[in-house]
Amino acid sequence: MSRVTERRAEVLRNRRFTRLTNAFSKKLENLEHSVALHFFVYNFITRHQTLRMPPALKAHVTDHVWSFEELVELIDRRTP
Repeated sequence: MSRVTERRAEVLRNRRFTRLTNAFSKKLENLEHSVALHFFVYNFITRHQTLRMPPALKAHVTDHVWSFEELVELIDRRTP
C-alpha cells in the first residue's frame, strides 16, 4: 500500500470509524454520506501541496476548484 493510500485510510479511521469520538456514525446511511463528503472535499476542494491543485482538477474531472458554497448549492439542488 502506498504512503498516500495509508494516510487516507488513517484519516478515515480516525474520523468516522471509531467510537471514541463524537463522529461515530450509528447508521450506515450517515457513514456513507460522511465518506462521500470527505472524498468530495479531498478531491474537488482541497488544494494538495504536491499538485498545487485538487486531484479532480489535475485529472480533468472538473474545470475549476470547487468552493464549499458550490458544494452546499449542489447538495441543496439534489435534496428532495
